[in-house]
Amino acid sequence: MTFPLKRPAHVLAATLFAAGFAATAHASTLVYCSDGNPEGFDPAPFTLAATFDASSQAIYDRLVRFKPGTTEVEPALATGWDVSANGLEYTFHLRPGVRFQTTADFTPSRDFNADDVVFSFERQWKQDNPYYDYNGGIWPYFAGMSMPSILKAVRKVDDQTVVFVLNRPESPLLADLAMDFASILSKEYADQLLADKQRERLNTAPVGTGPFRLVGYEEGNSVRFAANPDYWGGAPKVDDLTFDITPDAAVRMAKLKAGECDIAKAPDPADVAALPPDSPIKVLAVPGANVAYLAYNTTQAPFDKPEVRKALNAAIDRDAIVKAVFGGDAVVATSPIPPSVWGHDDLPAAAPDPEAAKKMLADAGVRNLSMKIWALPSPRPYNPDAGKTAEMIQADLAAAGVKAEIVSQDLAEFLQRTAEPERDGAVVFGWTSDNGDPDNFLSALLGCDAVGISNRAEWCDADFDKLVNEAKATTMQDQRTEDYAKAQALFADAAPWLPIAHAMVTAAVADGVTGFVVDPLGHFRFDQVTVAGD
Repeated sequence: MTFPLKRPAHVLAATLFAAGFAATAHASTLVYCSDGNPEGFDPAPFTLAATFDASSQAIYDRLVRFKPGTTEVEPALATGWDVSANGLEYTFHLRPGVRFQTTADFTPSRDFNADDVVFSFERQWKQDNPYYDYNGGIWPYFAGMSMPSILKAVRKVDDQTVVFVLNRPESPLLADLAMDFASILSKEYADQLLADKQRERLNTAPVGTGPFRLVGYEEGNSVRFAANPDYWGGAPKVDDLTFDITPDAAVRMAKLKAGECDIAKAPDPADVAALPPDSPIKVLAVPGANVAYLAYNTTQAPFDKPEVRKALNAAIDRDAIVKAVFGGDAVVATSPIPPSVWGHDDLPAAAPDPEAAKKMLADAGVRNLSMKIWALPSPRPYNPDAGKTAEMIQADLAAAGVKAEIVSQDLAEFLQRTAEPERDGAVVFGWTSDNGDPDNFLSALLGCDAVGISNRAEWCDADFDKLVNEAKATTMQDQRTEDYAKAQALFADAAPWLPIAHAMVTAAVADGVTGFVVDPLGHFRFDQVTVAGD
């Protein structure tokens, strides 16, 4: 999931001591070749998977979490919960005896309690909270998941009990609370930083309850963690964890082969195909809860006409893109919801026909169309090469008489510019679900509340929104499935974007690595991982 972001003015590395990177893993050390720098270490203001791997999955916990390798919610900092008959109150019973991490700057005087839960949510919600604007006042997931309109109150009952009071029933709430933005931070630590006039250190010198604590970060090089021996879930299986920041997939695989890392994220399909049958490297893959797509700005002419969008879609060969870009390691998408997520409806898809597309454009009164195609500048789990995808779309559109210019920028500017309502043309983008619920695709990518945030089509349809909101208001999955089928039919008729592919989630692991689970949601967690010799 990706939103526009605003980077903090401070430099993260300046607040942490620089950390060199050992070329090879030593005993009790796990080295993970990651694909990018974290934006920060407070997960709530940010959106990239690289940030979540290094923050919410390593340093923090949430009230609930997903069982490894699944989208099933299980207890975490909450041992259990009760839901009122009307679905408007969720009472969470907090786990006793959980300690926040001790760091060079902070020693907790108490256990985790309800004050920490209330703070962690109100800082993203209440404008009078002293931390609301500490990172620019941008809380993309909290806003994108409609939390300001869902929540009425987050109320402490006692130290071990907290109640979420809702304005309306919201069946995906538990799954939402397992997402990265819902990580629980220490109010005691935040208060200390506030008193010291060092609010920004909440992001750069994090304190959580999770399995690892941050000990060093060198931008573009590495992130280093030490095991939290007091972790409530049991001490991690390794003493030290290093993220070797390696954006290039081919270089990640080369480092894995050379023994410089133990796990490599998202290997290039060509590198996987080149592995010999007797290679000690194992490639783990599961169907991903993701979608790659081409989103038109439906507020700008001529893309405000469904017939124009359908004409452009008719020119594009998705099968060819899946073969050439994904190495066949994906399935052609026909719906925003992937087949790995319940509620998916396999919508009909015609074979590409540039001549038919040209006629459809002429019938819509559009000739000699020129447009921009914005392409992600770096590989993502849902699309290993957005630039190549854009080039293939450009060629297909040219066959239909449309001239397309490809635009690519650095990631921060790309994310900001493509979310702006006045952006022209179409954007090659994608999404990995955060909670495995169909709503996380339909509301988050196409809902009216997400326009200008994660709705890159800037599309707001009252009938679509009504169906999706009605589905969220019931816990009956059969009814939700029916509503989502109708919503997907409306999507197909309006064609605000072209679904392209659903990619596999993959990781390559060295011989001797055990306990690592590939997650359909793209989470990378390491507290149960061991390396031979440890």
